[in-house]
Amino acid sequence: MLLNAHSSPQAVRTAARQGLWQGPTAGLANGYVQANLAILPKTLADDFLKFCLANPKPCPLLAFATLPGQTDFELGGKKLDIRCDAPSYNVFRAGVFTESVTDLTPYWRDDMVSFLIGCSFSFEEALQQGGIELRHQTEQKNVPMYNTNLKLNAVGAFAGNMVVSMRPMRAADAIRAIQICSRFPTVHGAPVHLGDPKLIGISDLQTPDYGDAVSIHADEVPVFWACGVTPQVAIKHAGADLAFSHSPGCMLVTDLTNASLAVL
Repeated sequence: MLLNAHSSPQAVRTAARQGLWQGPTAGLANGYVQANLAILPKTLADDFLKFCLANPKPCPLLAFATLPGQTDFELGGKKLDIRCDAPSYNVFRAGVFTESVTDLTPYWRDDMVSFLIGCSFSFEEALQQGGIELRHQTEQKNVPMYNTNLKLNAVGAFAGNMVVSMRPMRAADAIRAIQICSRFPTVHGAPVHLGDPKLIGISDLQTPDYGDAVSIHADEVPVFWACGVTPQVAIKHAGADLAFSHSPGCMLVTDLTNASLAVL
């Protein structure tokens, strides 16, 4: 199935549910909110909620299940199924990543609690409208993401360091990006760092921990945003017997509009 910026959120979810789209969702269904996922047993859900509230930059909450076992969410007036409407999911057992799957239904338990977390793909539309190039989209790659030395605020069993996504920009565009993204705190907001990657523990921009490397021109600086892959670090640290997330870059596309999240 051919998907693009003009595809509806429902078309993207249908393609994911049918196994016809299993890759990154950057650049799809422009105008609509994409969400990171964290799905945990009820015994850890309260602490994870507090962890998100204590770390709002990498873990900005969009929605969460009010009851264990809830699989359906209504966002933007249309329902979605948390188990199969994202293109790809990661499975963790005892805090260890074991596999990626396209459907969580066979793995689902009635004690699982789902969290939807804001994604930087949502503010990318605003950046493009501001005339800022997004290199991973130009090169048709997954956005590069890196582990850092930026400590998270620990809550219970949840701890670790922040994961960031990176977009190279000219200095003037980086300043404009800060202004634009500050309007969207529920999808990571303004960058957390720009310039020398070694200051945040990244040794080589051409070897990202997740996603794909992109080209960086001589007149550009790397700009880093808090990333929704961060909860996966916390999930590993907590060591839950079973937990799920989206696969990095493969988001759940909702019917919420990006414009509805702007605070100014």
